[in-house]
Amino acid sequence: MYVQSRRLRTYRYEGAGVDVGGFDWDAHNRTKCQAHGVALSEIEALFHGPVDIFPDVAHSQREERFHAFGRPAGRHIFVIYTLRTRGGHTLIRPISARYMHRKEVTYYEKEIAKTDKR
Repeated sequence: MYVQSRRLRTYRYEGAGVDVGGFDWDAHNRTKCQAHGVALSEIEALFHGPVDIFPDVAHSQREERFHAFGRPAGRHIFVIYTLRTRGGHTLIRPISARYMHRKEVTYYEKEIAKTDKR
């Protein structure tokens, strides 16, 4: 579920909303995110529209990570990200991104349907 904010959307996960003010990019995460052919503009566009977010419990030992997926420009994109605070602003820091396979799209659409029924 999301709510419009002035800069980006506020994403709600289990009732806790986070107002994000942009993206945290550096040479490392840019290279890693572009390795699968996903443009940085597509990753950012994902977070400006409807996006589905799930916790990444298996990889959240050192920092809380999330799985985000959506369809900003026709193709389904899967992004792993965390949130960072810089200068008093919460930023989305993408860790990895790729296009989703058809089976993954089907799986996640079923998961969303389960979540929507709650």
